[in-house]
Amino acid sequence: MNASNKTRKLTLMAMFAALAYIVMLVGRFPISSVDFLKYDPKDLILAICGFILGPLPALAVTVVVSFIEMLSVSSTGFIGFFMNVLSSAAFVCPAAAIYKKRHTLRGAAAGLVTGVALMTALMLLWNYFITPLYMGYPREAVAAMLLPVFLPFNLIKSALNAALTMLVYKPVSRALKRSGLVEDAAQTAAPQDGGRLGAMLIAALVLVSCIVAVLVMRGVI
Repeated sequence: MNASNKTRKLTLMAMFAALAYIVMLVGRFPISSVDFLKYDPKDLILAICGFILGPLPALAVTVVVSFIEMLSVSSTGFIGFFMNVLSSAAFVCPAAAIYKKRHTLRGAAAGLVTGVALMTALMLLWNYFITPLYMGYPREAVAAMLLPVFLPFNLIKSALNAALTMLVYKPVSRALKRSGLVEDAAQTAAPQDGGRLGAMLIAALVLVSCIVAVLVMRGVI
């Protein structure tokens, strides 16, 4: 990688980090009755970063954003930092790795579905072990919350971000190519296989379903 490409890559990483932090600040809202379980769309930005730059740069941006979040707005300290990194990395890195190997619409979808499944499973496991340490809940109480609270929260959170990624990645990557920030067509080319309209419709349906599920969990409908 020459100096120009390295500078461009670092610029993109800094831009994605800033965007992820901003959307975390302005876009977070509670999904369930548990106060510390809040949705925010930063994983959308991190997933786009991973699709464009690859899994390792996305992981680096994830760590930086989570660290800044810990220093600025989080009240859970290093444990919250660890959980944020684990949650975002479990969603973003598998999606980016699969898409890097299969640079198609199906590869993007498969990567995002894998990210949703892995994040949901890992967060169930780690919430069981970690939540009692920083929330002061008895482990038995946390175990009783895994299926009715933590499972739908993580599933809805990751599915929302996966659907949004499918909907906005292509226009974002095109805009970055037009701006000159992204040069490597192999990393940003639009998927060439068919069925894009169907995939967008499915993503929109998932998005609407997640919004309805959130409203149900919040008791709005």
